[in-house]
Amino acid sequence: MRNQLRVLFITPEVYPLCKTGGLGDVSAALPAALRSMQVDVRLLLPGYPQIVSGVKYKSKLADFSHLTQFPPSTLLSARLPLNKSENIPVFVIDCPGLFHRDGGPYMDKSGRDWPDNALRFGLLSKIGAVLASDASPIAWYPHIAHCNEWQSGLTPAFLHFHAGQKAATVMTIHNLAFQGIFPSANVAQLGLPAASFDIDGVEYYGNMSFLKAGLYYANHITTVSPNYAREIQTEPLGFGLQGLLTARRDRLTGIVNGIDTGEWDPATDTCLVKNYSSGKLSGKAVNKAALQQQMGLTVDAGIPLFGAVSRLSHQKGTDLLIQLAPQLTKIPAQLIVLGSGDAVLEQQLASLVDSYPDAIAAHIGFDEALSRRIEAGIDCFLMPSRFEPCGLNQMYSQRYGTPPIVHATGGLVDTVIDSTPATLADGSASGFVFASMTQNALLRTIIRATQAYRDKKTWRRIQKNGMAKDFGWRIGAEAYREIYQSLL
Repeated sequence: MRNQLRVLFITPEVYPLCKTGGLGDVSAALPAALRSMQVDVRLLLPGYPQIVSGVKYKSKLADFSHLTQFPPSTLLSARLPLNKSENIPVFVIDCPGLFHRDGGPYMDKSGRDWPDNALRFGLLSKIGAVLASDASPIAWYPHIAHCNEWQSGLTPAFLHFHAGQKAATVMTIHNLAFQGIFPSANVAQLGLPAASFDIDGVEYYGNMSFLKAGLYYANHITTVSPNYAREIQTEPLGFGLQGLLTARRDRLTGIVNGIDTGEWDPATDTCLVKNYSSGKLSGKAVNKAALQQQMGLTVDAGIPLFGAVSRLSHQKGTDLLIQLAPQLTKIPAQLIVLGSGDAVLEQQLASLVDSYPDAIAAHIGFDEALSRRIEAGIDCFLMPSRFEPCGLNQMYSQRYGTPPIVHATGGLVDTVIDSTPATLADGSASGFVFASMTQNALLRTIIRATQAYRDKKTWRRIQKNGMAKDFGWRIGAEAYREIYQSLL
């Protein structure tokens, strides 16, 4: 790939080594898709313990003891262990003082942000900028630095103030609600010039914002669905940055995330009790019975089984789901929830399970194998997010023949077609969409889905429509490649 397009993909997490949400999946699947198109993509990752121990073929590539604002670190060259014919090359920042600690990548075990997150991800951004400039100590030089989320948002700022040769920059917003906001004193501490602390720069209501830095200084901005790109230019989903995003709308592109269709395939998924396909859906009933039994619910093929795999939060509409759960049991229907998050919501969910043990089940925490068995075993997936930049589970669900119920927001609008007489007739119906974020609207849509479920012919049509959709990364990766080429 010596003479081809070179991209440094800077991300704070990547599947399967470190994943807190959809970003981890995207950081593995998009680079893999780009490499299949002969784009030389290499990842830059923080050296959390699970990443340093999990990558393959590690070797020391460079020393970064000269960055005076940061603790000494070492750059490792390695490969990401994916089930691919070619594993993805990665650079890992090995800095024990910042990254070798118990807890998550962003928070400690008690759920509090690490107090030195500005320094930790300032280092990720800084090394990203060095590797994307003529100051790099290594021979590989990228044409594009592709930054993801606030954790790499300072890379475009550092590059803007670099006087020498430098790569063009792309900043991808995966969720605008997370902005990396820190006290203004961090500007000087991280080595940014005083001139950067301005409304036309990193300043955000008297603080500094990593994400705003990326949005202001990047050559191009992308986000994870066309509808979300429109939503973030206005309140409330602009979160204070709508003015900047509107001003840069000619440099803002919404590209729907894809999924790894080889990894998410009910015909080959080893976590399932029985594999199945669009042409042979009988295996789905076997998975439903096994899931009902595993979760302690009444085993009944005829009762509709709803499920959610989600962070338990206000954004995800978990509170709405908990409020209407008792009414759902009267349909009658069953509910399974997998996830963790807000402690109050976790407690309320546990109380529901105690009150309706035969109809409602929950697993607090995350279990990858269980999440797949839920996708395969439930009849309908619930995703009542108040906002959802893209979402992946609604795509997993359709691929698994599990029509989703979604709120009409963000990427959910771009990926789920509401089942109506017209869409059933034209073969596009793949789920159920509700517009008003209220308990009644969600319940009415659940009842509408239940009625469709009882009409086996209609239900099979909706299932097969969803399973026929192409949710792979080919189209999205091509869109990213076109943006990269436009910046050369």
